[in-house]
Amino acid sequence: MVIYHLSTECYPIAKVGGLADVVGALPKYQNKIKGIDAKVVMPWYNKPFVYEHEFDIVFDGFIHQGSNMLQIQVFKEKTNTLGFELFMVKIPGLLDRDNPYGYQDESFQFLAFQQGILHWLTAMEIRPDVLHCHDYHTGLVPFMVAHCPEFEFLKGVKTIGTIHNGEYQGMMSWNMANYLPSFDAYKWGLLDWNGFINPLASMIKCADAFTTVSEGYLEELFISFRGLESLVRQEFGKAYGIINGIDTEVWNPETDPMLDFNFNIKNAVAQKKKNKEKLCKEYGLKPELPLFAFIGRFATEKGADLLPDVVWKSIKQSYGALNIMILGSGNSYIENKLKEYDYTYTNFALDLGYKEHLSHKIYASADFLLMPSRVEPCGLNQMYSMRYGTVPVVRFTGGLRDTVEDISTGGAGLNFTYPGVDDIVHAMNRAIAIYNQKGAMKDLIYANMNFDFAWEKSAEKYIALYNH
Repeated sequence: MVIYHLSTECYPIAKVGGLADVVGALPKYQNKIKGIDAKVVMPWYNKPFVYEHEFDIVFDGFIHQGSNMLQIQVFKEKTNTLGFELFMVKIPGLLDRDNPYGYQDESFQFLAFQQGILHWLTAMEIRPDVLHCHDYHTGLVPFMVAHCPEFEFLKGVKTIGTIHNGEYQGMMSWNMANYLPSFDAYKWGLLDWNGFINPLASMIKCADAFTTVSEGYLEELFISFRGLESLVRQEFGKAYGIINGIDTEVWNPETDPMLDFNFNIKNAVAQKKKNKEKLCKEYGLKPELPLFAFIGRFATEKGADLLPDVVWKSIKQSYGALNIMILGSGNSYIENKLKEYDYTYTNFALDLGYKEHLSHKIYASADFLLMPSRVEPCGLNQMYSMRYGTVPVVRFTGGLRDTVEDISTGGAGLNFTYPGVDDIVHAMNRAIAIYNQKGAMKDLIYANMNFDFAWEKSAEKYIALYNH
């Protein structure tokens, strides 16, 4: 079975969020299953990876986007160093940039990416068994395969869509229809949702099946999906929730080259303490106090807008008997408020930006990880933290409720229900009480490290879905 994963992100080439981690791991683990040949197709980016590895050009042609003729080149990484064949689509002026997102012509970017992939496959008569489309950026592929005469060669190829985050749907005005490949006009309703072209809605309508990245998140979409609730209820017969895994080869505290002190479950307590002491020394924190960490984008869906008040209130209520470290970036107001507290409080540390190495060190050093998410389709951070013996403190939502059970019901994490400052601080106070019971804390470290979030089970579920 030949599977092409289509995505705008893939770790370690280009990463903005969890999408990159999934696309960088799932095909690798699928390829360990007999008879599976999974590949990844993504845009070309001016990133270190592309200059540090050799590529062959496997296709050079042209597509039309409206009245514009665009050159399309497809490059293949020579050595399959990631555990799968990697193809990168380059279109001068659209798909040759530094970053995946943030450009004013994103709609043109993503349309050209999707059309370019299908043109390449058609021109080279490459007919995979499955086109696996990740998020709205590739959400029009199922429609194009079924209803654009230009891609008649691919008609009947199975299309699977995965919703990594339903908050983003890629809506655009109907003027953009002029830049789509010609399609069966009477099928326009498969593109439309409330008077706009909605790629995510189109993916749900047209794909043979669609998945969400946890069962809990799928349930939530039935009642809260930014206007698509009725659509997902209508199409529920082809909806599946499959929890993400983590790449246990990359996220392995025993071999992780980014850690100062590696560890396994047998020596975790002592080695985590060494990592914590080194990190605290670097950031001026007190290693004898419990260390809470937040890692992620400063977005309201992540509950990051609550962080400044959480920092202030938790320090005040505990009389400074804790450390808090935050790694992330995004909303400028949140950044500035946290900068202010970084100067004010000696037991608070802030590092702005996306820093993969530092995130690994924090997971290995922190006692507790905060995830106050309003929306969390799956969440990977909590799995990374558990793998590294760090106790997750999470809001009971989406994938977090699928993966983190509260200690009060036999789990190894801490849950809170409402995304508000008081609920978060209350959960942190519970955590401090546990931290002060060394035996209980040790048991939680071991319990969390014993959880199995490897990709193998989820990879098998996707193969079963492809065969359905």
